[in-house]
Amino acid sequence: MKILVINCGSSSLKFQLIEMEDEKLLAKGLVEKIGSSEAILNYKPGEKNKIVQTREVLDHDTALSLVLGLLMHPENGVILDKAEIAGIGHRLVHGGEEFSGSVLITDKVKDGVRRCNQFAPLHNPHNLKGVDVCERLLPGIPQVGVFDTAFHHTLQPKAYIYALPMALYRKHRIRRYGFHGTSHRYVSQKAAEYIGKPISELKIITCHIGNGVSITAVDGGESVETSMGFTPLEGLVMGTRCGDIDPALVPYIAKTEKLTLEQVDSLLNKNSGLLGLTETTNDLREIEIEAENGSEQHILALDIFIHRIIKYIGAYSAILGGLDCLVFTAGAGEKSPYIRSRVCKNLEYLGVTIDEEKDKINAFDIGTGRAKVLVIPTNEELAIARDTETILKEMHKEMAESMSEEELARALAKITSDDKAEILSLWMKNPHISVFDLAEHLADNTGKNFPIPVLKHEMELLGLDKVSEEKKKQLSAKA
Repeated sequence: MKILVINCGSSSLKFQLIEMEDEKLLAKGLVEKIGSSEAILNYKPGEKNKIVQTREVLDHDTALSLVLGLLMHPENGVILDKAEIAGIGHRLVHGGEEFSGSVLITDKVKDGVRRCNQFAPLHNPHNLKGVDVCERLLPGIPQVGVFDTAFHHTLQPKAYIYALPMALYRKHRIRRYGFHGTSHRYVSQKAAEYIGKPISELKIITCHIGNGVSITAVDGGESVETSMGFTPLEGLVMGTRCGDIDPALVPYIAKTEKLTLEQVDSLLNKNSGLLGLTETTNDLREIEIEAENGSEQHILALDIFIHRIIKYIGAYSAILGGLDCLVFTAGAGEKSPYIRSRVCKNLEYLGVTIDEEKDKINAFDIGTGRAKVLVIPTNEELAIARDTETILKEMHKEMAESMSEEELARALAKITSDDKAEILSLWMKNPHISVFDLAEHLADNTGKNFPIPVLKHEMELLGLDKVSEEKKKQLSAKA
C-alpha cells in the first residue's frame, strides 16, 4: 500500500510517498513560493539525486500536478500510475475539541475543520486547500486527516482549563490545546519500543526543540501536560515566539509603543524569542557559534532558552511523579549536543546523566543514569502515513463486511425509489463521492442510516461502479 503524505501551507506543498509494506520512503519533496514565477521545486526519488527546478507555479493545483508528474516520470518516477496511490494523509494543524484522533476525510469532517479555522487561521485553511486540490487531481482516492492537536486530547480539565471566567470556555472554547502532537506521539512510542516495555508502564518527557519548541509529559502513553496552549505561542522560548510572559504586558506594550493588538500579536509571534533576544537570528546553530565567539548577548539568549527548558522538565517530572525517559527530538533536539548537555547537567536529581562522547555524535541513546536519555529523530510524515494506513484498512474492512443474502435483501428492500433518486442526485453532483460521504449525506437528507455494505451494493445495482473515469470527469465539470 502506497500512501502520499501532504503538508500544505499558504505558499508551499511538502510531500512524501511511502510504501507501507516495509515503510520505505519512495520519494519526497517540497514546492516553495507557490503563487510566483520563481517557485522552487525540490524532488528526491529514493536513493537517486535530488532534482531542483525553478519555474512558474501560480497555484496549488499546478504544484500538485508537477509533483504527480515527477512521481510518474519515466526516468525519475517511482510509480507508473496515480492509481497506485492507495490513500492520502494530510497534516491538519487544529482539530479543536471536535477531533480526538485521525479521521477519514468526508464533507462533514471538512466542515468541522473549517469550524476550527478560528483557532488556527494561518494554518487550517491552507491545510484544507491541500485536501481540495487532491480531490480535484486525485478523485476517488480516500484522504485521511491527522491533527497536531489530537494527541493532547487526553489532557484533563485541570491541565487544559485556564483560570479565566468559565463563560469564556463555554462560549469560545478558550483552553489549552497543545501542538506538535504527532511528533510527541511518534517519539514517545519509539522510546517505549527501544526500552522494551509497554508504553502504558512508562513516564516519558518529550522535548521537541526546533524553531517551534514544545515539551510534553507522557504518562502511560497519554499526554497529560504540554507546554503550548490555546496557540503555539505559550510555553518555551522559541525561534521567534516569546513563550510565557506576563499577560499584562500585552496592553502595556500596546499603550507604550502605540501599537494595535494585531501589531503586538505579530511582535510576540514573529519578532520575539531568540530573534528578539539576539537581535540577529533565530537559528540556534548561528547563536551557538556567536556564543562560542564570546558574544554576551547570544550567551544570554542561550541561557534563557535552556533555563526555560529545564524549568518545564522539572515541573513535568513532578506532574508525572517520576521520570523513566527523557527524549530530545526535532532540529536542535536531534543535532545540538551543547543544548542537550546543558539541559541534562541540571537534571541529575531525576536520574538523568549522559555520556558526553555519545552526546557529541548525536547517538540514539546518550543516557548513563537511571532515566533513559534518547535522541530520536522525529518522523511526522511516517506517523501520518501509519494513521492513514490504519484508517484505510478499517474502511476496507467495513466495506467488505459480509451479510447473508437474506439480510442484504431485506436491507435493500428498505431503499425506496425516493432514496434511489437521492443517491443518484448526490452521485451526479459528485461522481467520485465515497460511499462514506454518500451515507452521511443520505442520513442528513433522508434521516435514514444505511449500512455501508448495503449502500455499496445499491450503487453496484444502479451501475454507478461501472461508469468510466472519462464520464465522471464530464459530469464533474458540469456540476
